[in-house]
Amino acid sequence: MSEDQNATTGNDDEKKVTSENVRQMKAVTLTGFGGIRMVKVQQRPESKPGPGEILIRVRAGGINFSDLMVRQGVIENPPKTPFIMGFECSGEVESLGEGVNGFSIGDRVIGISDYKCWAESVCCGESFVYKIPTGMSFEDAAAIFFNYVTAYILLFDIANLRPHQSVLVHSAGGGVGVAVSQLCRTVEGVVLFGTASNCKHESIKNMYDHLLDHSVDYVQEVRKISPEGVDIVLDSLCGEDTNKGISLLKPLGKYVLYGSSNIVTGETKSFFSFAKSWWQMDKISPIRLHDENKTTSGFNLRHFLFKQSGAERVKVVLEKIFNLYNKGKIKPIIDSVWAYEDITEAMQKMHDRKNVGKLLLDPKMESKNKNEKVPESPKNNETPK
Repeated sequence: MSEDQNATTGNDDEKKVTSENVRQMKAVTLTGFGGIRMVKVQQRPESKPGPGEILIRVRAGGINFSDLMVRQGVIENPPKTPFIMGFECSGEVESLGEGVNGFSIGDRVIGISDYKCWAESVCCGESFVYKIPTGMSFEDAAAIFFNYVTAYILLFDIANLRPHQSVLVHSAGGGVGVAVSQLCRTVEGVVLFGTASNCKHESIKNMYDHLLDHSVDYVQEVRKISPEGVDIVLDSLCGEDTNKGISLLKPLGKYVLYGSSNIVTGETKSFFSFAKSWWQMDKISPIRLHDENKTTSGFNLRHFLFKQSGAERVKVVLEKIFNLYNKGKIKPIIDSVWAYEDITEAMQKMHDRKNVGKLLLDPKMESKNKNEKVPESPKNNETPK
């Protein structure tokens, strides 16, 4: 064998050893956009923190409605598949990248990343890692960030909630809806309206002053209780609910859109649902808003964090939320906790709008299907069959 052949063989052996030495982790991976079957649990190479990054050993991960939109491919500019899903998690600091200050190995933290959080470990930028207060569980930590930061900014930064005002929030039994209900109770005399499917009413009736079935004419029902309308409408649905929400505003009222879940109907992306949601919205006329003394606005926490340099503002908001948590004024409601291998069932429950509060993932939890095997990651970025 020639020297060149020996050199080639040696390099191949070295690459094989290096590959075998890479630490593997279990991760929830989207292999292609579409239905639930495109979500797989795979073994993936574990990353090492780069400069300014923190490696977190994940203890719990939060499931958000935006994860369903990611799976269907109706979210803007998603990564190329396959990729690890998930935007939020809690866990312990395992290692620190160069230049990281203020954190130590073993710190209990919340980690935020634009994807990658549904894995046994994740690298997050230092600006997107937050220490957990003493006494807060990993489950509460994984449930609190996206829901409560969104709710706080909607109510206090955008809508400027004040004592004795009235608020209408849709999806009252979801994670943000629960957060809104608890935060409103920290302000004197706020009257809270919520819409939800009738099957959730018994579970959440004590959180709201007036709980309405979304499938009925809730605009008429609100008018029966408050003929002049409400001061604030928080809309996670979009479509025809936008027009209804604006119509319910009192003079000087504020409508805030923070989601578009009406476009998620079937298991896969529906161009009809997408088009219908937008066509159902009237063109908003600035002149009409001027004449009626109403305000419309929107909020997207992911964009604010990762595209608009909102990390420092969010850190301030999160400290206020932690303070309320420590005082016992807010407490996340955990609907259920799922093993990675049961992610499709968890997603289906959220898709069917059957959860009350937050759905979580636990990387150490045993699957209901104990014999399910976690496959290796696809080679050469190929999508597994």
